[in-house]
Amino acid sequence: MPSGERWVQKVSATRAFARIAPHIVPALDRAVHRLTRGKVLLSARMLPGVVLTTTGARSGLPRRTPLACVPEEGGGWLLVGSNFGRPGHPAWTGNLLKNPEAEVSWRGRDIPVRARLLTGEERALAWRAALEFWPPYAAYQARVAREIRLFRLERR
Repeated sequence: MPSGERWVQKVSATRAFARIAPHIVPALDRAVHRLTRGKVLLSARMLPGVVLTTTGARSGLPRRTPLACVPEEGGGWLLVGSNFGRPGHPAWTGNLLKNPEAEVSWRGRDIPVRARLLTGEERALAWRAALEFWPPYAAYQARVAREIRLFRLERR
C-alpha cells in the first residue's frame, strides 16, 4: 500500500476527522459532481464512490448523498452506513429501509438499484470485504454502540 494511502486511512480513522468530514466532504462532493455533470466525485480519489439518490423516509423527496462504496463483481455495490464513526445511523440508511428502490450515479451514469440490508452470515462476509477494502471502518465500528448498517445495491 502506498504511503499516501496509509496516511489517508490513518487520518480518516480519527475522531477529529469524524467531527469535521461530515460537514465538508459531502458538500464538496455534491458541488463537484453537479459541476462536472456526474463525471467527477472528489472523494473517489481515495475510495470508489457513488451519488445515491433515495426517497426521503419522511419527506418523500429525492435525497442525493455522495458515498464511498465497495464495488462488487457482477456490477453491484456495498454501502457502509458508518457515518464516519458517529453515534447515529446516517439518514440515507433510514431512507433505504423505507424505500429500497433508489438510483446511483456511477462514473457519470445513472443506474436504478434496489437496496437490501444485510444480516447474519451475509453481513459478516460483506463486513470482512469492507474491512479489507477500507480498514478504517473497524475504527468507526469500535467507537459506536450501534451495529453499522451494510446494504447491497443490485441493479434493477
